[in-house]
Amino acid sequence: MEDRRNNLCIACSSSNPNGFHVEFKLQDNVCRAYFTAGENHQGRNGLMHGGLISTLLDEAMGQLLWSQNKIAVTAEMKISFSLPVSIGEKLLIEARETDSSRRLCKLSAAITLPDEKQAVTAEGKFLPAKLQ
Repeated sequence: MEDRRNNLCIACSSSNPNGFHVEFKLQDNVCRAYFTAGENHQGRNGLMHGGLISTLLDEAMGQLLWSQNKIAVTAEMKISFSLPVSIGEKLLIEARETDSSRRLCKLSAAITLPDEKQAVTAEGKFLPAKLQ
């Protein structure tokens, strides 16, 4: 996907020293990436912080829209945590578009554990925006 070295996005920029440096790829209308959380991504007891998990899901959905040349901002996001996400696990992050109109894009995203169980799912609504 787009080379974002010149921005400081917390999720995808390779230039942000504190960022996740996630590289998303688009295949068959699905945005995918892998991420392994380190110790600096934990909340407590070796588990990944829920806010950071939410950031990854939001970014995956945003990246999918970006890959379609749609500039949009998150209007609403609903997240369901089903299983704990441990640091050190290689996570699969995926996002799909579920419905879109000129005024609203609806997407879903999920984080899957190495044992292929879905740990976290999200549904997002995005509003078209203009870059300044």
